[in-house]
Amino acid sequence: MAGLEPWIWLLLLLLLALPLLSRTANFYFKIGSYCVLCLVGSVVASVVCVLYHGGRTVRNMSIIKRFVRTFKYFYGLRFETHGIEKLHDDRPCVIISNHQSILDMMGLMEILPRNCIQIAKRELLYTGPVGLIMYLGGVIFINRKRTSTAMSAMEEVGNTLVQENLKVWIYPEGTRNESYNLLPFKKGAFYLAVQAQVPIIPVVYSSFSSFYHPEKKIFTSGKIKVEVLDPIKTEGLTVTDIPELLETCHSVMKETFFRLSDKLNENGTNGPTSQPVQ
Repeated sequence: MAGLEPWIWLLLLLLLALPLLSRTANFYFKIGSYCVLCLVGSVVASVVCVLYHGGRTVRNMSIIKRFVRTFKYFYGLRFETHGIEKLHDDRPCVIISNHQSILDMMGLMEILPRNCIQIAKRELLYTGPVGLIMYLGGVIFINRKRTSTAMSAMEEVGNTLVQENLKVWIYPEGTRNESYNLLPFKKGAFYLAVQAQVPIIPVVYSSFSSFYHPEKKIFTSGKIKVEVLDPIKTEGLTVTDIPELLETCHSVMKETFFRLSDKLNENGTNGPTSQPVQ
């Protein structure tokens, strides 16, 4: 057995050095460590949440936020935020943001306001410790395969939103989008805002492509720009106004995304060409 010890140490050194020698190995090493960090953090945070609050409540999000905000230091990520004060008005609203990758959780927790719940697909409930901590944090799980069930759940969220003075965070693209653009928006967030007659607050994160690129196996340190846009009112709007409301939000968020990411939009500029309807 003693003769095996040098080989074990050599193997350990090789595993530690491999991420420094190969970009692909570095990518998978960081993704793997991120997943492990999420699992371990979820287990520890779940225990703390149960001890402090006894079970499922949106108040647990403040605990979860403290855990997740430390993740950025492991990966050399920096956040530059603008307009974050717009999220801290003591009134209900629907917050919408673009959705790029598994790293979005760090961006979410960086600016998450108090009394804010999230809408997530039901499948995430069954992801072990991660699903458990989401449940404890008050996340609303939607079965997207059953439209009637999803709409019924959204109506219930709308009632709770106003009664309990909550904020709801939704990714209107509906899925992760690594195309370095914005996908078409789904209508759920806009139905919710119009039903509850609460404002929509768009939040835009710059492209991760300069430091996180799965196809090229890149995962390095970098800066993420975050901009909270002006609230868009829905008072007096009805279901018939939803298509125009959706298009307004998509347009202003897309232009902001290009500007923050230093990319050109369809008009050949990287600045906004229109303002949201107030």
